[in-house]
Amino acid sequence: MVRLLAIAGAMVLAACSPAVPGQAQASDAPPAGDTAAVHPVSGLQIIEVAIETAKGSVTFKTELADTPAAQSRGLMFRTELADDEGMLFPSGTPETRSFWMKNTPLPLDLIFIGTDGRITNIERGEPYSLDSIPSAGLTTAVFEIRGGLSEKLGIVAGDKVEWDLPE
Repeated sequence: MVRLLAIAGAMVLAACSPAVPGQAQASDAPPAGDTAAVHPVSGLQIIEVAIETAKGSVTFKTELADTPAAQSRGLMFRTELADDEGMLFPSGTPETRSFWMKNTPLPLDLIFIGTDGRITNIERGEPYSLDSIPSAGLTTAVFEIRGGLSEKLGIVAGDKVEWDLPE
């Protein structure tokens, strides 16, 4: 009986433990049987995002932050982001958005995507900054990539951004 109570107590404590920053949570994982690719750190589904620039198309393997929890966490606590990786924050309806860099050690380019699928503005997010980084109007999504990549790749306001959300 004592052993059974000890096991039950351990299970309760494990269920109440706080989440570890940067680790995937079960609620963020795709449903069982889903064969979609997931990011090894965040556990978020990976989709492809393409940006059509004057220099040609640029494609990113992109973590899909499509839940309130995933959008709140974003790239917090992450120390690595490859040049071909990003994170997409889609909006259910067009809205003005603003972000901050709390607990985010990486510099990021925040790419705000308007209702026509074109970039409205690109802003630089500095590590750990609590300053608000706003969109320049209504957005359907915000796309984050490693800081400085927009300039390096020739990504500018007006460029077309395309992605398909899973069903």
